[in-house]
Amino acid sequence: MASGHPKLPKKTPATILSKRAIFSALKDIDDDNAARNRVLAMEEEFRKRIDGHLTALPTANAEFRKFNTSPFVLMFYSRQQNYARVKQIEKDIVPAKVFSSMETSAGRMVETVVLPIYGWQVVPSSMHSIESVLDGRKTVSDGTFMAATLKSGPRCLNDEMSKDIGKDVVANVHAWAKSHGSSKVDFTYGVLYGTKKQSNKKDWHVLRNIEESLDTSAKIISPCDGQWSLSYQESKLDVTATVRVGIEWWDYLGGENTWIELCAALIRVCISPTGDTLQTANYVISDLKDILDLSSIPKSFNVALLQKSQLEWLLFLARHFCDELAP
Repeated sequence: MASGHPKLPKKTPATILSKRAIFSALKDIDDDNAARNRVLAMEEEFRKRIDGHLTALPTANAEFRKFNTSPFVLMFYSRQQNYARVKQIEKDIVPAKVFSSMETSAGRMVETVVLPIYGWQVVPSSMHSIESVLDGRKTVSDGTFMAATLKSGPRCLNDEMSKDIGKDVVANVHAWAKSHGSSKVDFTYGVLYGTKKQSNKKDWHVLRNIEESLDTSAKIISPCDGQWSLSYQESKLDVTATVRVGIEWWDYLGGENTWIELCAALIRVCISPTGDTLQTANYVISDLKDILDLSSIPKSFNVALLQKSQLEWLLFLARHFCDELAP
């Protein structure tokens, strides 16, 4: 079914983040021992996993047959760069493949590192099990079984995947509840970055497919018509399904500012601090200068978690979690 379904939420407001609020939250994290410890724990685990991943990436002595490049893309790109010799494009193939290789595993690595920090379990990727559709799970004190299917970005889903996830939830939700001794299941389709406005709306269709796959004995309490959530009862089981994108997911996982804790950990691992004075840069990407502008932040701003040279990286990452960055 096309994405323009009549029951789709009609207007999705833009997610706007304030730079001042972001750095205020970073200061709060820096002043909170528990939050600092979470950042440092993620940093340690990310460092081990990222370094291990990088050693397995393609290197300069890799064989061409292993790159699986598109000859058409190579030709189009060569025209764009006005290349005349194969040697010229060869230097671009390795980094392009590195990006591709990272994209297939980066999201799962983030899940594996971050979920346990906030009290969730990572669900093993075993085929044909009742929980194979899940990536994370947690049982809370009131007996609710919290389950999550996660995707790395807001446009990772197609119609077939949306349909399969919806059917899997309906087919297995009772088994999840029984396995974990629960009478209520709270299912989330979560996206690690982006916003609902950036979504191709296939994620909402997960809810529609759940609703349309229900047995006639199920009682729909709150339909997904115009909503990003759905709830129903079936055989004494209460089920809630919700789409949570970007910051909504991280807030749900670990509370307010969880996404900033994650970003701080990644910056500490991946970006070397420098004492060099920040120079005005000329960017090819037209809006990058405004995104990275730190003029609204007091010059006296200082935290232990990040060095001054790393602060622009927090804004660079933050732009992936919003539709607009305001001063």
